[in-house]
Amino acid sequence: MSESTAQPKTVLLRRGEVHSPADPFATAMVVERGQVAWVGSEGAADAFADGVDEVVDLDGALVTPAFTDAHVHTTATGLALTGLDLSGAPSLETALALVRDFAAARPDDRVLLGHGWDASRWPGGRPPTRAELDEATGNRPLYLSRIDVHSAVVTTALLDMTPGDLGAVDAPLVAGAHHAVRATALASITPAQRVEGQRAALAHAASLGIGTVHECGGPDISSEDDFTGLVRLAAEEAGPRVVGYWAEQDVTKARELGALGAAGDLFVDGALGSHTACLHQPYADAAHTGTAYLDAGAVAAHVTACTEAGLQAGFHAIGDAAVTAVVEGVRSAAGKVGLARVRAARHRVEHAEMLSPDTVAAFAELGLTASVQPAFDALWGGEEGMYVTRLGAERARSLNPFAALLRAGVPLAFGSDSPVTPLDPWGTVRAAAFHHTPEHRVSVRAAFTAHTRGGWRAIGRDDAGVLVPGAPADYAVWRTDELVVQAPDDRVARWSTDPRSGTPGLPDLTPGRDLPVCLRTVVGGRTVFVRPGE
Repeated sequence: MSESTAQPKTVLLRRGEVHSPADPFATAMVVERGQVAWVGSEGAADAFADGVDEVVDLDGALVTPAFTDAHVHTTATGLALTGLDLSGAPSLETALALVRDFAAARPDDRVLLGHGWDASRWPGGRPPTRAELDEATGNRPLYLSRIDVHSAVVTTALLDMTPGDLGAVDAPLVAGAHHAVRATALASITPAQRVEGQRAALAHAASLGIGTVHECGGPDISSEDDFTGLVRLAAEEAGPRVVGYWAEQDVTKARELGALGAAGDLFVDGALGSHTACLHQPYADAAHTGTAYLDAGAVAAHVTACTEAGLQAGFHAIGDAAVTAVVEGVRSAAGKVGLARVRAARHRVEHAEMLSPDTVAAFAELGLTASVQPAFDALWGGEEGMYVTRLGAERARSLNPFAALLRAGVPLAFGSDSPVTPLDPWGTVRAAAFHHTPEHRVSVRAAFTAHTRGGWRAIGRDDAGVLVPGAPADYAVWRTDELVVQAPDDRVARWSTDPRSGTPGLPDLTPGRDLPVCLRTVVGGRTVFVRPGE
């Protein structure tokens, strides 16, 4: 019997800090049959000590619900972890040197795969040319996706392998041309490489206290074999849960593949960094408004089909024109099948960066979940970030308005879009609490909830992502500094350790402080990660 299917142990955790709304002062917890059975004080824990399979001495550690990353590309994440990752390259010259070294180290790869370059952060601001990549690889096939995965640079050898006329090929490839070269590149991945990448990504997620990932697959992103293989791997081996979304307008296909929804990265537009997010007004640094893949009519048809089939619909929408198309389409579908049915389906919008007060209100009206990535602001926000370059300062300041979404009652689910930004749950919480634009900041507590319970609510589960009796025993144990309780009338600046607040404390995530370190991750009562030496 595999560890993933074995009966989970009955465990008593004691002498720690348990983050539970059932008892804000809890120091102990009992897990039984894969569920939280009890939370309470150390003094009461003795009554359970003889009836459990294992006692875990927390030695002052913090226990929280495991994180849910609501937007992940698992295989791509694993390939970045095990392959060529250019996200840390500070310059074009460094990137080319890394490509050269990688090609020399992988002589047997049919196609070299890499990810993460971001020319907007390099001196000179230009991507590598095809000639430079041809030289660095020794004229071998190479696919290098930009950090947002909405454009890529490639070598001549990969172009020669790709069917069809791709037009101008020295600039980064976008839209259909990008999809074509990506399909060719991904087709070169062997089943063994794919499984290796998936295992690496899931193990890394578990080491960070992530208990669930929402896999956002689709025909333009991965493959059916990739998607079904990942879901099967997660079911058979100990590790984070995988909830699958398949981004195709064919609702029948999503159901056949076992997806929770025909959702995720069903592209309404592209990304800001690649100039493919669809805008109402032109880019500040380009004389166009981006790329529209779906209009309001197509959105309406998809939402109607999904609602009637009992599936979630969902869309990738970043630019303000794309978000408008989603809102108009969902509202049209609600007029056909009924607003109550649309709201009950909890349809999703991924990224939803460029929102106005009207579209925020529409999200609340239509019951849409905003699946968002605070690390985008941490990486590209600020006065000198990529957002300002692409949009100008005024529009850039409007991006990722998390506080406005919460005030309107819009459900938030936090994720990384890994490998676009790394799996980093506490860093994600910090990014939301310390947003570059102060009026968009939310409390650490609200951000933590969006990254734990929010992901469960996004899949229709209101009973999970929190440590209370009866909830799934998905939790993580952390080594961290003294806990604090954020004052309820303040966003970030003032902190209270007054226990009379009756609110469970969380780590102090002030920039510059060390983030918590995961010691153990448990999913459904089964341990999926233990830090060596603990």
